[in-house]
Amino acid sequence: QVQLVESGGGSVQAGGSLRLSCEAPGYIFGTYCMGWFHQAPGKGRDRLANIYTGDGTTYYTDSAKGRFTISQDNAKNTLYLQMNSLKPEDTGTYFCAARKFSGSCRLGTAFTYWGIGTQVTVSS
Repeated sequence: QVQLVESGGGSVQAGGSLRLSCEAPGYIFGTYCMGWFHQAPGKGRDRLANIYTGDGTTYYTDSAKGRFTISQDNAKNTLYLQMNSLKPEDTGTYFCAARKFSGSCRLGTAFTYWGIGTQVTVSS
């Protein structure tokens, strides 16, 4: 079992920025795919970005590209999502996820382990 713990959510005005963090066991950095997802109130969970922790290769959905940046800090055992130019529609719960690398971390990757999420509210 891989425990993932998100933090960094909060309330921000439109146009603002937030950086979300996801703490994970150190051993997964280097051998796992990780990703960030967004779930708006009453909606399904949408993929935002993936990263292969072995070499830092990143993958973004069109909705995340240009505003969001996924990154990792191996020394801190932490995955990040930097979110800029936030919009009210970015409101919701943000989840990080992980799965053991099995050849690809592309956007279609199905994840095995999930955090409980962190709440973001963007006001207009």
